Amino acid sequence: MPNQDCSSSAELPDSWTGSWIEITCCDRWRVYHRLQELGVPCQCQAYRPLQADPSTAVAAVQLWSVVKQVTASQRELAQWLEGCWCLSVK
Repeated sequence: MPNQDCSSSAELPDSWTGSWIEITCCDRWRVYHRLQELGVPCQCQAYRPLQADPSTAVAAVQLWSVVKQVTASQRELAQWLEGCWCLSVK
């Protein structure tokens, strides 16, 4: 993937307080673009970790979910989904 500097279209505060997220370079860009689609304030620059600011509970869950989707193995995701089905049946 090409190196690029980009910031979320959402306004980011001058004194950024977001959290650094350490994930691989290719996954970083996938997560960044998905967070932008969801409206979670984030920024991502070449050779830097992704930074996100989940200021609400919904944004925090979205961040967790997006990162989990790209970092977990297919088996882990399948087991998690099976656990959700078990909870919904009870």
